[in-house]
Amino acid sequence: MLLVINAGSSSIKTAVFDDHLQHRFAASVSEIGSTAMLHAGGQRAECIAPDIEAALRLCLDALATAGLSFDQLTGAAHRVVHGGSAFAQACRITPQVITAIEDCVPLAPLHNPANLTAIRALADLFPNLPQYASFDTAFHATNPKVAVTYALPQEPRNLGIRRYGFHGISYAGIVRKVKEISENSLPRRLLALHLGNGASLCGIVDGLSVATSMGYSPLDGLTMGTRTGSIDGNAVLRMAEVYGIKEASTMLNRQSGLLGLGGCNDMRQLHDATTPEATFAVEHFCYWAVRHAGSMIAAMGGLDAIAFSGGIGENDEKVRSAIVAGLAFAGAVPVWVIPAEEELTIAMEARAVRKAEREGRGAQNHPSS
Repeated sequence: MLLVINAGSSSIKTAVFDDHLQHRFAASVSEIGSTAMLHAGGQRAECIAPDIEAALRLCLDALATAGLSFDQLTGAAHRVVHGGSAFAQACRITPQVITAIEDCVPLAPLHNPANLTAIRALADLFPNLPQYASFDTAFHATNPKVAVTYALPQEPRNLGIRRYGFHGISYAGIVRKVKEISENSLPRRLLALHLGNGASLCGIVDGLSVATSMGYSPLDGLTMGTRTGSIDGNAVLRMAEVYGIKEASTMLNRQSGLLGLGGCNDMRQLHDATTPEATFAVEHFCYWAVRHAGSMIAAMGGLDAIAFSGGIGENDEKVRSAIVAGLAFAGAVPVWVIPAEEELTIAMEARAVRKAEREGRGAQNHPSS
């Protein structure tokens, strides 16, 4: 059995898959450090989870209570948000890999520390258990240099300031599912939209990412639940000047987006509200999704299909319809709704690395040069 761990800045999800990649059980903790809630076996209960490590232990206890024996585990696989330029695919976690993930902490200060905490906590509990990592940035390693390079002097570019892109695990799953739906005939130019509290879109040509809306960090691109999306750098500098860097960062990442415009980051509540602010927030979300989608269509040289995923993308027909209507200029194309299966995608990638190791095909266990 394989344990999959998806640790975020304030939540953690775990899932267990058998050797045939059948889902066996899941447990998660939300609102870590606050009014934490344990979700397991279809039940919800308040819990005490001051940090990621405590939340992980609660999830493991829930798995054990469900009758899953940890001596049956053959490996653990983690979602890691930022792999920088070092990782173009999933890999076995080694000391070198941990160092490379640490090096990316300045690029993802909210997420990579949580990922590292989960990796280290599991290593302490099960020191002989092989661990694997899938990277949200890896899917976009195929973006051309012109798409990822900011027009900056060489010195800041040497600091790693470039476009990376995120939600790559979700996009990899979308490509896999669309292949299944279309009987292995993947549309050549696929526009994929991962719409949730974090939102992005990706231009995919022949199964490979060629452009994406998020950039150096997950802040860039579309209007999101609490993130502003694209904003002029001078506006950011002005906010830092007036409010200070820390407060400006909090405003941009946690107080903006739908929340800043409409007073709420829950799209369902915004639809139900009657205030002009709520209506405008929804319009803003759809407008910028269409506008960024236009740039993806240009990068792909056209459009052959659209796929939606994520909480909003899967469940909000009004938002989907508004975006599709806004893209009518590109022609009538198939539109799919793809349930997000990030944990399954992570499990599949870990199994592929493990298979490559057994077959001696030189699986990439170390950061690329």
